[in-house]
Amino acid sequence: MTTVNPYLYFNGNCEEAFLFYKSVFNSEFKYIGRYKDVPQTDREIFLEQDNKIMHVSLPICRETTLMGSDNAELFQQAVSTNNFSLAISTDKKEEADRLFQNLSVDGKIKLAMNETFWGSYYGIVTDKFGINWKISFE
Repeated sequence: MTTVNPYLYFNGNCEEAFLFYKSVFNSEFKYIGRYKDVPQTDREIFLEQDNKIMHVSLPICRETTLMGSDNAELFQQAVSTNNFSLAISTDKKEEADRLFQNLSVDGKIKLAMNETFWGSYYGIVTDKFGINWKISFE
């Protein structure tokens, strides 16, 4: 089976974001590594990033793992969160509400959870880290 997992880049606050997502999804990290964990032979390219997150993976369901890292200066590129959304579908309305409420803490609600004309219970929120989420229950 082929899976697609979202990989999120942050400008230095990846650990804070993933601790937040860990609490939202009631999950545990599968892996969390810092740039200081890079083998000694490659250390000089990451010296400025020592305590930043090199890679983190957080299973949010059986099929999907949310992954991320801090944007290393070596690979510096603009980090933008306005060109995508993470779509979460739940099998319970209560779970959709719980996720929406938790993700909206200190974030911005774009569309409150509501019944839609296409038959879904649906809402859109941008979390406090600028990540866009679309939550639905069919």
